[in-house]
Amino acid sequence: MRNALQLSYNWASQVSTWTDALKVLRDQAEDAGVLVVFNGIVGNNTRRKLDPDEFQGFALTDEYAPLIFVNSADFKAAQMFTFAHELAHLFVGETGVSIFQNLQPAPHTTERFCNQTAAEFLVPKDDLNNFWHIAKQANDRYQAIARHFKVSSLVAARRTLDLNLIDQDEFFRFYQEYRDTEWHSRQQDQAGGGDFWNTQKWRIGPRFGTAIIRAVKEGRLLYREAYSLTGLKGDTFERMPKKMGMLL
Repeated sequence: MRNALQLSYNWASQVSTWTDALKVLRDQAEDAGVLVVFNGIVGNNTRRKLDPDEFQGFALTDEYAPLIFVNSADFKAAQMFTFAHELAHLFVGETGVSIFQNLQPAPHTTERFCNQTAAEFLVPKDDLNNFWHIAKQANDRYQAIARHFKVSSLVAARRTLDLNLIDQDEFFRFYQEYRDTEWHSRQQDQAGGGDFWNTQKWRIGPRFGTAIIRAVKEGRLLYREAYSLTGLKGDTFERMPKKMGMLL
């Protein structure tokens, strides 16, 4: 997966924020031929939110247009694991809808494999073992790991458990505290309306948007079909290439 996305072994530690890390993943995946969609609502309807407790993402395998969908109503840090898990689904060749409860072992063999692959992709075993002595000196060891690898603190804690750096009792104590503060943090993370065109860049994606615009201009796609596919109409649709920085 790292080779396909042309990512170095420690790529995540070289970017500043979770948003920047997600952008790197999205851009590299799209360059590799994967369609990527981030959205936390139904279409552009802000009144119809997608609940992360119901699903966090899905992957559609296809020879020509493999697709990853990430529920952007979830935490940015949590979206990292979702993205990596769905990417693993594409490499396995199995479509899947994902929800991660406690990050406990999944009952399905493919789901377990994709979880393990995502964990190693985002938090390599050797890197975490080398970083562990630094993390232990921090006030919040899991947050230190999370910031370094650009994952959620829950993924960080689960990874330390998998590598026998902590025991199950410590993990479940942390998990209870994590659940107690999750709702409040999620509400804060989702506050504010955001920038419309920045949202479209994540929702539609440059690769898919460019394909739509080219198809319309070449007469291979009707405008009404393009409007339906993008959720944009009229002048807003016409402004999409410039606003989203597309290279046509």
